[in-house]
Amino acid sequence: MIPRIQKRGQRTIGLLSYLYGPGKHEEHIDPHLVASWDHNAPDPGRDPSATLKQLQQLLDQPVENIDQAKRPKKHVWHLSVRNSAEDRILTDEEWGEVARRMVAAAGIDDPEQGAGCRWVAVRHADDHIHIVATLVREDGYKPDLHHDAARVQAQARVLEVELGLRRLHKGDGTAAQRPTSAERHKAERQGRERTAREELRETVRRAVAGVTSESEFFERLAAAGLLIRKRVAPSGDLLGYKVALPDDRNKDGEPVFYPGARLAPDLSLPRIRERWSADARDQDVAPPQAPAPAGPSGPAGARRRAASAAWAAVLVIEHGDDAVAAAYIAAAGEVLDALAKTSAAHTRRELREAAWAFERASRSHVRAERGHDRALRQAARDLVRGGPALGRGEDGATTAMAIDMLFFLITAAAHWHAKKNHAQQAAAARQAAEHLRAAYQAAAAQPLGALYQRGRRLGRALRQRQTAVLREALPELAERILAEPGWYALAATLADAEAAGHDPAALLADAAGRRELDTAASVSDVLVWRLRRAADLPADTTGMAAEGQPLQGSPNRTGRAAGVGHSAPARQDRHGPRH
Repeated sequence: MIPRIQKRGQRTIGLLSYLYGPGKHEEHIDPHLVASWDHNAPDPGRDPSATLKQLQQLLDQPVENIDQAKRPKKHVWHLSVRNSAEDRILTDEEWGEVARRMVAAAGIDDPEQGAGCRWVAVRHADDHIHIVATLVREDGYKPDLHHDAARVQAQARVLEVELGLRRLHKGDGTAAQRPTSAERHKAERQGRERTAREELRETVRRAVAGVTSESEFFERLAAAGLLIRKRVAPSGDLLGYKVALPDDRNKDGEPVFYPGARLAPDLSLPRIRERWSADARDQDVAPPQAPAPAGPSGPAGARRRAASAAWAAVLVIEHGDDAVAAAYIAAAGEVLDALAKTSAAHTRRELREAAWAFERASRSHVRAERGHDRALRQAARDLVRGGPALGRGEDGATTAMAIDMLFFLITAAAHWHAKKNHAQQAAAARQAAEHLRAAYQAAAAQPLGALYQRGRRLGRALRQRQTAVLREALPELAERILAEPGWYALAATLADAEAAGHDPAALLADAAGRRELDTAASVSDVLVWRLRRAADLPADTTGMAAEGQPLQGSPNRTGRAAGVGHSAPARQDRHGPRH
């Protein structure tokens, strides 16, 4: 149940005409009263002798009875209450009780408090009602509407339980501003999948991913095709910015601009500056570090580095200080945005949806201590600079590797939020993880299929040696792994690690010990990516031969989730994540 207080108005008759009229954006069917301040209030929808003017005069009477100087400038209060599409259809009597509970919670009219305001509840569709009130009480005083929005939201949570409706999560004031009904209807008319506000929020978030300066940020906004207006102080200092879509115009043909703070709380210019200023501050005080090891460049190299940064971040979120963990979770959103921006066609939609869902999980009342998240932000920057992946070969395989590691990171964020009772954020992280699961399945099918075929073609003696390595390193999991179809891909990976000069038993034990594996859908698939990342093995082996024999094709036999089937976000341990 979603109650939404609309902007206050000046004309009661205008709002009543709309509610009882045919509708501008949706068809109004059988508009009628379901409740009011007075059981004898006229109903123009069901009573042929009643008129809208009569109803308006009765509603406005307390306003007309006081001196004009004391009247509110905008005296019309409007609340819509809408149910979810999956909810049952409430009766008029049930909607009437909803209306009475809502006006009492808001402070409009509580019978136990004596004199109240006049109000009516109009129903013109199955799934919602509109409540109209005039903001002068019967005794001439104005109602106390302090925190009315929070109070009606709290009442909605109670009514959801009593009426058996879908239970929504309580907000905490950190969510992005929802599009208005006018913005939604405008998007429908223009054939947009999302409103202009939502498209701008997604574009700005992608522009922020890994940026290190204001100039780079605004260059990315311009490259994305947005119109930009900067707010500059007389001193020349930049104070803020606004953005608009080139084809989103008002009735006068002018672009509709949105300030960054109106898109999301963390997209204001001061909050964006915190990201790169903290990076610079952290670099100034940090001890010198050895240069990063050389590795593949371009999209594949960027994805490998993102996988490593995500894997390291999991432990920080699970065991670190809250402020630092919040910074890592926020930076994880930047990595998702960057990965979605540079993804290939077959994974793009699911990665975009994952980034879109996780946006809500990237903010909470735990203020992020930026700077510690530099590695993740650098990973996001590398992804953007590495450019789009082609979807096949090493680019595609490292995409699967990165998604697999990000799944663990997003799942850790879901557990962290759940422990903090951040219901909306935890739900958003779980939703993002489900989209990552689907993206992983699309990305991993081809490279895991190739590894499976190579494993099948290993010589008997070599495969027996890898079986002995498995039983030595993981005695408790060995039989389970050997029974999985993914064992052949793991055997090929162990052979590759041995050929590269690694101790496969030690490598395997270390990879398995980094995080529990009991809940993995396919332990072998999980270990394949951990080993190939840790040993710096090629992620894609298409075309490589086993014992000198060329491949005869690589049908997908293991194209399901690997790490993505592990610690599924919908399965939460009430004692917190398992380490």
